[in-house]
Amino acid sequence: MTNKDLLKIAHQHGTPVYVYDAESIRLQYEKLTSSFHSHTRFFYAAKALTNINILKYIESLGAGLDCVSINEVRLGLRAGFTNDRILFTPNCVDLKEIEDAMELKVHINIDNISILEQFGNRYGSSYPIFIRINPHIYAGGNHKISTGHIDSKFGISIHQLRHIERVMKSTNLLVEGLHMHTGSEIKDPDVFLQGLEIMFELAEHFPDLKYLDMGSGFKIPYQEGDLETDVKTLGKKVEKALSAYQKETGKKFQLWFEPGKFLVGNSGHFLVKANVIKQTTATVFCGINSGFNHLIRPMFYDSYHLIENLSNPRGAQRIYTVVGNICETDTFAWDRKLNEVRESDVLVFRNAGAYGFEMSSNFNSRLKPAEVLFLDGKAHLIRKRDEFEDLLRNQIEIL
Repeated sequence: MTNKDLLKIAHQHGTPVYVYDAESIRLQYEKLTSSFHSHTRFFYAAKALTNINILKYIESLGAGLDCVSINEVRLGLRAGFTNDRILFTPNCVDLKEIEDAMELKVHINIDNISILEQFGNRYGSSYPIFIRINPHIYAGGNHKISTGHIDSKFGISIHQLRHIERVMKSTNLLVEGLHMHTGSEIKDPDVFLQGLEIMFELAEHFPDLKYLDMGSGFKIPYQEGDLETDVKTLGKKVEKALSAYQKETGKKFQLWFEPGKFLVGNSGHFLVKANVIKQTTATVFCGINSGFNHLIRPMFYDSYHLIENLSNPRGAQRIYTVVGNICETDTFAWDRKLNEVRESDVLVFRNAGAYGFEMSSNFNSRLKPAEVLFLDGKAHLIRKRDEFEDLLRNQIEIL
């Protein structure tokens, strides 16, 4: 997909609009599958982007689906994923949501002692489960997206193993999988090897184990000089570790990973229009027709998105602070070099496929943007832009 294609989409569908390149998603998935042995399976982390067309496309590539809510499970089934290719890993939900997932016959991952005991007392060994372990490995980028540290709400601490064993023994639980996820944007492949070694130690306590799920956290580059997780090196190291373990113990497990941002992050392009160029005594603001109601990542955890001027790519470079149009401080970039921006120029935010639209809102009663999938050389509208009536759709007027 070229910049010319993006400009055409902006003119055809208006801005703001999210555009996803299917070819980019396919290449990222093939990068993973070619880097690991055939006994490794990949489950797309749906929370990154759940448009039904994206789910259908990823299903067609052969991936499974990692879900964190019961509605993501339902979306996955509707998109064509079979129940054996869906893993449900909720957090801080009650037993009812677990039971809803049981009715849909998907893999279930339990991440706290309370639900483990309730589930075991009610269902025993009648339904096999995964257990999510907190390995106390601090990994990932911003602290807001690190999930394996000691203060994390996710998973059951490795130091609570004896408690898990007591629940298993007293309720006859059937544990077929162990899961851990330490965070996002992990640059060092050895972090995964550290987690795998912990998994090997824990495996001795679970006689019916079939699956080891390492979560994900593969990093993608956002700006020049950024590193991407070296999945080829990781694949070789993981294969070596699994082979050594199998030779030593005679046990063989299927290994799972849950890439989300790694698959869809680079595929996404967020197109906006420059509304105003505002010169102050200290700064030149480029005010666009969006805000953190559409792309919250820069404000939420200081994420970087490359911004380019598609309308004036050869213009002289000037320094702008790019801000939004909502009634909050919503700064996307401070003192960023851009080719000269004129009012009505179309700008693009790169690497906007993951957690962009998915975290959007109607704050300030602004309308959510449209979504477009670029597939087989054609742009397909896959979500209409909100209309005014959408703001009132579920409101009940009593006055």
